[in-house]
Amino acid sequence: MMAAHLALEDHYGNSSDTQPLLVTPGFVDAHIHPDKTTWGSPWLSRRAAATLEDLISNDLRAQLAYQDSVEECAFALMRQAVLSGTMAMRAHVDVATQIGLRNIHGVRAAAERLAPYLDVQIVAFPQFGLLSNQGTLDLVEASLSEGADLVGGIDPASLDGDLHGHLDAVFALANKYGRDVDIHLHDSGPEGLAQVQLIAERTVAEGMQGRVTVGHGFALCDPSQPGLGAALDAMATAGMWLATCALGADPVPVLDLVEKHGVRVALGSDGVRDAWSPFGSGSMVDRTHLLGYRTGALTDAELERCFRIATADGAELLGSAAVAAFFGPGSADRVEFAAHSIPELVVDRPSPMRVVRAGKTVSL
Repeated sequence: MMAAHLALEDHYGNSSDTQPLLVTPGFVDAHIHPDKTTWGSPWLSRRAAATLEDLISNDLRAQLAYQDSVEECAFALMRQAVLSGTMAMRAHVDVATQIGLRNIHGVRAAAERLAPYLDVQIVAFPQFGLLSNQGTLDLVEASLSEGADLVGGIDPASLDGDLHGHLDAVFALANKYGRDVDIHLHDSGPEGLAQVQLIAERTVAEGMQGRVTVGHGFALCDPSQPGLGAALDAMATAGMWLATCALGADPVPVLDLVEKHGVRVALGSDGVRDAWSPFGSGSMVDRTHLLGYRTGALTDAELERCFRIATADGAELLGSAAVAAFFGPGSADRVEFAAHSIPELVVDRPSPMRVVRAGKTVSL
């Protein structure tokens, strides 16, 4: 254990007992909703919600009432993320007949303002229904020419009410425009696992191995389900990713089990200070801490795995060269912390002393 610990320090940075310095790669937020945030805006009092439908309804009502622009709110949160050490993110951005493409345009504009510091992928996210919310499918297609990078989906069976039709539409757009796919899947139990299996089958059939992500995947977080192993094996065969967020009381995957079956995991913030939740800091250091806490990480190896999921693994999913190219203290893209080791960093979650992009200290 000691030898591995020293090797990790040698790779990530160096430290002394009097003045610790830990140099790390940047963090990757693989699942975030910056278009919904109230970061930097007046406090939002949230309504109670008993169901997913309630949460979605509350979200739409709140978004339509916001006074600040999507661009300014998204920029405020994304700027905070950069200063906290995030160098790449996958932003799920609402597309719907109720709001048109304004959120796509706003987040893309914010991303362009931060382009020297932050790599941003935008997922066209049909939160209010892809097929059931008439006209949304056409808007999702239009968004792919107006700032969106990926095709999104959400709970094809329970929310949209048409499992096969939903997946037909998502994969058709992905193939037509050569885009990757990222589908929110909140459904749990056998219904959720059945959807995972079908998504995996479609991924292979469409030749999209390695290009499909399931977000949340609550059905994949219950080891008591007899079909879990088969679903994970199907995901591994399809090269599918699981993006988890370690939120509140939401289920989290058993990392040992998921990795045993060969499924890759990335970490995200989900909603930050929006109608869904008053919580969130914009810091992936904080989110890495939560992943460790929620998954019961105790050993150095378990804490280091959480760090890897939030950095190198997320960079592989997003194709972020800035994070993936990290080779040590001399890297042009790096984050510097007052910490002795990666496990200490994950537990103590300090703010960075310095964030460096392209060899220059980030100052925003």
